[in-house]
Amino acid sequence: MPLRLRPLNHRALDIAEVEARAHAFRAAMDRRRTVRDFADRDVPRTIVEEAIRTAGTAPSGANLQPWHFVAVSRDDRTLRRRLRESAEAEEREFYTRRAPQAWLDALAPLGTDWHKPFLEVAPWLIAIFVIPHGVAADGSTIKHYYAVESVGIACGFLIAALHHAGLVTLTHTPSPMGFLNQLLGRPTSERPFLLLVVGYPADGAQVPDITRKPLDEIASFR
Repeated sequence: MPLRLRPLNHRALDIAEVEARAHAFRAAMDRRRTVRDFADRDVPRTIVEEAIRTAGTAPSGANLQPWHFVAVSRDDRTLRRRLRESAEAEEREFYTRRAPQAWLDALAPLGTDWHKPFLEVAPWLIAIFVIPHGVAADGSTIKHYYAVESVGIACGFLIAALHHAGLVTLTHTPSPMGFLNQLLGRPTSERPFLLLVVGYPADGAQVPDITRKPLDEIASFR
């Protein structure tokens, strides 16, 4: 059955407004930084819901939307403690045994290690899962095309939405992340992609003094 079409809901803007919007959004996102020190301050669930809805608008292969988001509030302190313990166990193994020296050298200026107190302090954690395959009404398997790429784009939307709302984030990727399936009740057919830490920065929070590559190093125009 062919897909039903409808008119695009798009309002044409004059070039001056387009340029102003592009500049304003770039400037806002340029202030985004990864934060590791979070305030013990609540964030209403409605804000997290809206950000996840924004992530759900991301493009995906064949519009199959191969993602699932699990938002864990600080209210479930037992679960948050178990998530921290499991993540730190994997990170401790990574830093002490699995990571190649070149990777440890690259991380050294950032001052990171296996201790992850933010996993209990921040008001929200959002675990994002990739769903490689779906199930049709008749029980057959549906392949989700470009699932990983689609989820990566959705995570970008999610981070931008949270930053736009005035919050800060940390992208956390302990390896392996199979403990997330077990602790969050997700089937083994889903693959953990990212654990996003969400909240407000702590008073006096500091971030590494880094720079971003200039445009001529990251883009070419032909």
